[in-house]
Amino acid sequence: MSHHPDLTTSVIKALGWLYLILFAMNAAWTFRSYSRKADVRITGVWGIITALLGMFAIAHITGGSDPERFLIRMPEFVKSFIDLGADPVTYFCGSTLVFIAMIVLRKWWTQPTVAWIMLNLSILFLALSMTDYDFRQIVGKPDNVPIVSMLFIVGFFTWLFFRRAVDNDERIAAGKPLYEVDNGGQEKVLVWPDLVYTELICMVVLSAVLIAWGVALQAPLEEPAAASRTPNPSKAPWYFLGLQEMLVYYDPWMAGVVLPTVILGGLMALPYIDFNKKGNGYFTFNERKFAICTFMFGFLPLWISLIILGTFLRGPNWNFFGIYEPWDAHKLQVLNNVNLSEYFWLDWMTTLRIFEPGLPIAPAGADFGTQVWAIVTREGFGILLVVGYLFALPPVMATTIFRGMFMRMGFLRYMVFSNLVLFMACLPIKMVLRWAFNLKYIVAIPEWFFNI
Repeated sequence: MSHHPDLTTSVIKALGWLYLILFAMNAAWTFRSYSRKADVRITGVWGIITALLGMFAIAHITGGSDPERFLIRMPEFVKSFIDLGADPVTYFCGSTLVFIAMIVLRKWWTQPTVAWIMLNLSILFLALSMTDYDFRQIVGKPDNVPIVSMLFIVGFFTWLFFRRAVDNDERIAAGKPLYEVDNGGQEKVLVWPDLVYTELICMVVLSAVLIAWGVALQAPLEEPAAASRTPNPSKAPWYFLGLQEMLVYYDPWMAGVVLPTVILGGLMALPYIDFNKKGNGYFTFNERKFAICTFMFGFLPLWISLIILGTFLRGPNWNFFGIYEPWDAHKLQVLNNVNLSEYFWLDWMTTLRIFEPGLPIAPAGADFGTQVWAIVTREGFGILLVVGYLFALPPVMATTIFRGMFMRMGFLRYMVFSNLVLFMACLPIKMVLRWAFNLKYIVAIPEWFFNI
C-alpha cells in the first residue's frame, strides 16, 4: 500500500457520529445508574465519562479543517506495541490465555458494569484505531464489515450465556428456583399466532437492515477472474477463513476434507455421546464444566480466532502483518519447514550413527512392494506416532483422566468421544510443532499425495 494520510476531514466527521452514539449510550447508562439509586460517586463518574465523550463528538463533528494537526488519534507507541503481537505464536497464546481468563473470571466480567466498561473500551479502541490508514483499509472493506459486527455479536451472546449460567449456579447453590423458572420459562407459548408473529416481525426488520446495508455499502465485487492476475492475498469467504488458516499447518485433504467432516460428524454425535442430563432447558456452567469448556475452546480459540487472524492479520503472500502495519508485498518471512522423517533420518540417526545418512527412497521404476517398503521405512516413526495417538492414547486416558467418563459412557461411546477430542487437539498440537520445530508433516508420503 502506498503512503496515505492517516486522517482526513471525512474520517474525522464520521468518527464524530460514532462518538455521538457512545455519548448517547453512556447518557442512558448514567440515567440508569441514577434511577437505580446507585452510589452518587459512581453516577458522577459515569456523568464525567459521558461529558468527555460528548466533547469528543463535538470536537470531531466541528473540527477536521486541518487533519494533520488533529490530536484525538491512536498514539504511535500504542500502535507499535500492538503490532509486536503480529505473529502466530503470540496471537494464539494470547487468545488461549484470554479464553482461560474468561472461564476463571466469569463471575467478575459478567457483572453488568464490568461488561459495559468492556463494551465502551472496545468501541473506543475501534474509534481510535480508525484514525490509522492501514487499519481503516482492512476494517473498512465491505466484506470485512460483517466480521467486525460479528465479533460484537459473538461477544454479546457469550456474555449473555455466562451471565445466565453464573446466576443459575448461584441459585442452585442457594437452593433457589432457576432464572428460567422465575421468569416464566415454564410457560407454554403457542406457535400460532405468538411465534409466527414474532418471526414475521424479525423477518421484516432483518430485510430492512439488509436493504439499508446493501444501499450504504459498496458490494465487494472485483474485476473478472484471470489466471494471470490473481488477488494477493487471495482469501476465502469469512466463514471458510478458519479452514484456510488450517491449510497452513495441514495438507489440503486433511484441512479441507477430514477435519471438517470430523467437526460436522462430532456435532451430530454429541447428543448421543452426552450422558450428563443436567443443564437441559436452563443455563449452567458448574454442572457441565467439561462439555462447555471443550465446546467453547473449539469454537472461540480454534474457530473464531482463526477467522479474525485470517481477516485482519494475514496479508500479501499470506504473511503476518500488524493491524497498523502497511501491507508490503515484498515482505519476506524465511521458513525452512522440515518433515519428521527428515529429522529422524538426517539428524537423529546421523548423530547416533546407526544408519547411513539419507532418506530411504525407492529407486525410479521400482515395483510396488519396494515402494511400500521404502515408504514404511522412511515414515515408520511418524506412522507409529499417529497410530499411538489415535489408538493407544484413548485407553490410557480411560484409565486416568477420563476414567469416570469411560465407566459411564461404555466402550463405544467413549472411543468416539476420545477420538473427537484428540482430533480437535490435533490443530493446536500441529501449530505448536510448526512454531517450535518448523515441523511440516509428521507423515509425508508425496508419492501417494498423502501427508499428515
